[in-house]
Amino acid sequence: MPLFTRRAALGLLTVALGIGGYSYVRRQQQARLVQSFYDQPLPKPEGGLQVYHLGHSLVGRDMPAMLAQLAGSGHTYDSQLGWGTSLMQHWEPDQPVNGFDVENDHPRFRAVEGALASGSYDALVLTEMVEIEDAIRYHDSADYLAKWTALARDSNPQIRIYLYETWHHTNDAAGWLTRIDADLKKFWQGQIIHPAMAKTDAPIHLIPAGQVMAAFIRALTAQGGLDGVTGADDLMARNADGTADTIHLNDLGAYLVALTHYAVLYHRSPEGLPFALNRADGTLADAPSPAVAALMQRSVWEVVQRHPETGVAA
Repeated sequence: MPLFTRRAALGLLTVALGIGGYSYVRRQQQARLVQSFYDQPLPKPEGGLQVYHLGHSLVGRDMPAMLAQLAGSGHTYDSQLGWGTSLMQHWEPDQPVNGFDVENDHPRFRAVEGALASGSYDALVLTEMVEIEDAIRYHDSADYLAKWTALARDSNPQIRIYLYETWHHTNDAAGWLTRIDADLKKFWQGQIIHPAMAKTDAPIHLIPAGQVMAAFIRALTAQGGLDGVTGADDLMARNADGTADTIHLNDLGAYLVALTHYAVLYHRSPEGLPFALNRADGTLADAPSPAVAALMQRSVWEVVQRHPETGVAA
């Protein structure tokens, strides 16, 4: 090999090693920063919380209403929703928020800009669009999670920021449980929460609803079903033709996710909480049986305590 070619090759190798070394160091620094935020749990709230939900139909109207009933006196909430809306679409004024007029036609709607500028919320729960890989690739999830975090903390440095981990279609080709198991570390944490924390130098905690749903379904399956609830589709709404919706919650699913929010936000076991609740419109929701409700509540608390990213003490 001619001398100049060897030198050029050596130079390229040096640059590559330098970039690789820098990336490794940066990842290590990010990992230490993230761990420092989760080393100590958050203080347990002393009273009711004022919560803001930003998201889409996997938040919906009924789940926050159920959460308010579980939390009791002192808990208040507002929201801004869309249809399949990403964090980026809620942020950018030139991006459409599909279904905005329909989803926000209720008394708990409050436009997000004014809501966060008020500085009056104790917790901000952010929800990313589904499919999560598309959200990361095309909607810059980590960047916009960082933007919402910084905006909320500008008005209230004490506000607690949460990312609500959702789930996939129950008929996902890769397997519903397989995706939930793999995607938490790979996508939700590795490509959204952790990079956003590195950008903001601020803690962002997790509401592990996907993990809870998987744990509940596994516990349910292990005993061959319970009181007519046998699998993930029994947590989902029904289409007009009677088939499973595969992604949107029915009342049982909304109850399970509301329990998860309750346990994370309030640092309390949901075991023993009521299970006959109302929907947002005041009508009586379909309730799980006492045995199913108890299994849901146990599953929630086991998962929430297992993940330090929730901010809840084990």
